[in-house]
Formats: sequence, C-alpha cells, structure tokens
Amino acid sequence: MHRHPARLRYEHGALRDGTLLYVAAQVVLDGGAYASCSPEVAFNAAVFGAGPYQVPAVELDAYAVYTHNPVCGAMRGFGAVQVAFAYEAQMDRLAGRLGMDPVELRQRNALCRGARMHTGQLVDSPAPVAELLRRVRDMPLPPLGADPRELPGGALGSTRGEGVRRGVGYAVGFKNVAFGEGADDYSTARVSLHRDADGAPVVTVYTAAAEVGQGLVTVLGQVVREELGIGTVYLAPAHTDSGEAGSTSASRQTYMTVGAVRAACAELRARIFAEAAGQTGIPLRDWRITDGAIVDTTGQAVTSLAAILDRPGAPAAFGAQAEYHHRPTGPMDPATGQGDVTVQFAFCAHRAVVDVDVELGLVRVVALDAAQDVGRAINPDAVVGQIQGGAVQGMGLALMEELIVENGCLRNPSLTDYLIPTIADTPPMRVDVLELADPDAPYGLRGVGEPPTVSATPAVAAAIRAATGRPVTRIPVRPADVIGDLPDLGDRHGGGAHGAHGIDHATGTLS
Repeated sequence: MHRHPARLRYEHGALRDGTLLYVAAQVVLDGGAYASCSPEVAFNAAVFGAGPYQVPAVELDAYAVYTHNPVCGAMRGFGAVQVAFAYEAQMDRLAGRLGMDPVELRQRNALCRGARMHTGQLVDSPAPVAELLRRVRDMPLPPLGADPRELPGGALGSTRGEGVRRGVGYAVGFKNVAFGEGADDYSTARVSLHRDADGAPVVTVYTAAAEVGQGLVTVLGQVVREELGIGTVYLAPAHTDSGEAGSTSASRQTYMTVGAVRAACAELRARIFAEAAGQTGIPLRDWRITDGAIVDTTGQAVTSLAAILDRPGAPAAFGAQAEYHHRPTGPMDPATGQGDVTVQFAFCAHRAVVDVDVELGLVRVVALDAAQDVGRAINPDAVVGQIQGGAVQGMGLALMEELIVENGCLRNPSLTDYLIPTIADTPPMRVDVLELADPDAPYGLRGVGEPPTVSATPAVAAAIRAATGRPVTRIPVRPADVIGDLPDLGDRHGGGAHGAHGIDHATGTLS
C-alpha cells in the first residue's frame, strides 16, 4: 500500500491586510480498488484541510473514490500531507497577490491556543504556529556553494552553474495524535519488580506495543527509571498476554504506552511503599526510590528493595498493571462537520533552500530546517532523529517518490525505478525543538513522527516556485515542471502513489 494520490481544488478569500475570510475546497482521494483505510484518510483531509490557521468560514468536502488503480492505505501523514501541499501553495499565492511576506501572512492567521478549528474544536493546549515560523525564518541561510559537486546533479557534473537559481520556501503543517473520533483508544502495560541472576532488584516491562524503529524500547526504560529509580530495566517480548497496546500508528505509541507504563509504575511504587511502611512501622511519607533504597525527604534510607523482596512470605515479584486512556473525544456530526474529534494537535514548520538548474530541470535541496513543538522531549536525540527522518520522507515526496500507473498497471515496480532519498540526497537539517507541555498528555509530550513529513513537502515545493517562478501545482516535481518547455507527461499514471495535485483559484475575494 502507498499514499493516496489526490486532486485538490482550493479557493481562499482574504482582506487586503491578509486576514483570512474563508476557504472553500474539494479534495478527491484515489483509494484504489479497495476501501482499506480510505474513509479515515478522507476524514483527516477534511479535518486538517484548511491548515493551522484561523479561518472564520470553511466549506471543505473530501471524497475517497474507488478506481482500478492499486489500493492505497496508511502512510506517514495519513491525509494531512496531501492537503498541506495545497493550502500552503495557496498561502504563498495569496501572499503574492497581496504583496505580503509569505511568513508574515501565515503568522497573521496562525492558529493559537484558545482559537477554534473549523470543526468547532477548541485548541486548548499550546499551538505555537507563529513562533515556529519565526524560528525557522531566523535561522541563518546556507552560503552559496563553491564546489561543483554541490550543484544540482552533484558528482555527475551535469550542471555548470549558468542556469542555477536559488529559492527559499516556507511551510507549516499539523497533524493529529492518536485515534480520536470518539474511539476508546487505550494502552495496557504491566511492570514487575524482582531480582536478576545476581540478586539485584530489576524491573521488567510487559506490553504488546510494537517497536518498529521509533525508539519506544528506550523511552519505556527511561520512564521506569524516572518513576521507580531502578537502573536495570528489561523489556519483555511484545505479547498480547499483557493486554492491548493498540497499533503503532497515528504518532500514538509513545503517548499511549508511556502513559500506561507510567500509571503501572505509580501503582507498583504505591505497593512497594505500603510494604515498606508495614515492615518498618514508619508512617508513609513523601518517599522515593534511589539506587535500590527507599529514602525519605531528607535522603535518609527507610529500607531497601532487597529487604522488601527478602521478607519471609513475600512474593517473588511485586507487579502492577494499568490501562491508560487519553482524554475523551467525540464523533464528527455528519450534517455540520462539527465535533471535538482530535486528542492532540502537533505542529511543525520548515524552511527549505533549493538550487534549481532551470535549463536541465535538476533540483538540489541545500537545506531543510525545521522547528517543532514536541511538548516534552523524552529522548532528545530520538526526537531530532524522528524530525529529520520525517523531513527526508517529505522531501522524497516532493522530488522523486512516484508510482507510475497506466490503465491500472504499475510501471515502476522496483527500487530501480521508484526512487527514494539516500544519504547523498539528504541536506543539512537544523532542528529547533520547542517544548510547550500539553497538560493532558503524559509528561506533557506530543507525538513527533508525522508532522515533519506534513510540512517538509510544501516547503520544498515553495522553494522551487521561488527559484523558478513556475506554479508547481503537482508533486513530485518533474524536470518538465521546472523547465516548462518539455511535453507534459500528463496524468497517464492515473493514480500514482502521489498523483497529480491540482490547485485552482489562488484567491476568491480581495476586499
């Protein structure tokens, strides 16, 4: 399965000072021959289709249609990526029509805490859209490269530099975290205190959560050490005997399973302290566990974990299990499009710098810098890695990743013809991590993995427009889109993984 291709028609209206008045849009998603998760992708496209902006009036219809093309499914961004390409292109066109700086236009209309989505949902946690844009705009720009290998075409030496132009583009995007829509989404975890082979106290975590490279194993160990003060933590193989943990999708696993492990640790800690109070006869106070000892507020040891485990008749292990449920959401009213459907919003802004050879149609991304609010960076290195990885995936969508489909048949079925970015394509990426805690989330954290993919793609497209002056109304951008005098290959693919993205009506009303 791959991402749904989309055709998008957008119309924006604004006052002459740049204040948005309305957005009217139609989004048509090609789901292929089976529904798969097309209804949910269309739902996300509708919810996020006006962008992270305050818009008084929105009329947005999103459709997922059956075709004879390959089935499409879930892919990073899940409906928010397609619409971000459209609404951010519109914001640039609107800025051009009004003679405004594109970043200033976005900041003027930026979603913020206390504002309402076009679904009617109140944004009741930090939404630093304007601040993220400021941060990426204020980052230093990369110098012009003197090495010919740094030009479009790289080591192949196909570009001599005469037709190379530089462009800078900005974009901001956002995405939901967890399922929402009234679903009772939860995760279950169990923790157990016992001894290892050497007799030292250890904790084992049991959960069905799937580690697929996002770093969950490391984070769960951090949570146990934070909550229980025990240095050695084992993670048992994932198994549903521990209860449901939900899918590793929707940027939810760190949010949900961290919540479950934290709650289980709190219950286990209470059991340990109650046992310690019973053994010692000391009234329970504000105790904590440090280096295998239970200590009071003065740092005086009350007892040790070893003593608790060694008590005659004590169980071989102290365990606790807990479920974590995120805050309640509700379904969307099918008649009005209103509802508190989203658990949490996560925001990211990008600035892309590109060099484009307008004679050969070659594009090189020189820099792809990001600023993202992560709530709290539980593992700072992993957070930066997730943001950079998501950005590279968004860059791939903008420049090269495309399934070519003709009459329902895939024409580039191998990685020889379906290109993805490699380390040689990856530019320097500064990442500015902002930590504004979400009061409803465990430790205040936000999902991290998807938002950078949402904003990176339109930022690269915007930079190409700035360099070439061409409209760039589809992605991935082909040489013909840059040069403009080659025959258009059209839409013969009829639903390639990234499809043809058309945009009409830069501004509907200027008053």
